[in-house]
Amino acid sequence: MKPLVCGLMTCSNAKNTGRLSIYWARQDTSERFRIPDWVKGQLDEWLRAAGIARGRIFRRVTRMGRTWGDCTTEKSIWHIVKDCAKGIGMPKLAPHDLRRTCARLCHAAGGELEQIHFLLGHVSVQTTERYLGCKQRIRSAVNDRIGIEPNP
Repeated sequence: MKPLVCGLMTCSNAKNTGRLSIYWARQDTSERFRIPDWVKGQLDEWLRAAGIARGRIFRRVTRMGRTWGDCTTEKSIWHIVKDCAKGIGMPKLAPHDLRRTCARLCHAAGGELEQIHFLLGHVSVQTTERYLGCKQRIRSAVNDRIGIEPNP
């Protein structure tokens, strides 16, 4: 999660989707992903206030309030999350816990396993299943009542 946050960049509308997206870039890969309209609205407001028109979204800021460099570091993200977590009485919360929580909230809201898998960028869907705590129900399998059963 931390390298992802450090690499977030601004971009334009995703083609043919009608949804706004942001761009993640590393040396070896890049990917666009969609964000909810309300998140994009908040992000746009923050970017305007920060005076950021392009490039990395999160940047280091000096104690004097000036930007320093063109990006932030994994360690600074870790410290921000830990400080905020301590402030709400959850000192053991780590950045990766937020990623897992996002996945579980998406699943609880009816998100499909495959879409959550894409969101998280896992190579294997089994990794996504572990994040969600999915277990196969043997007694009430998903294919028990798909509408092709013979009538008794």
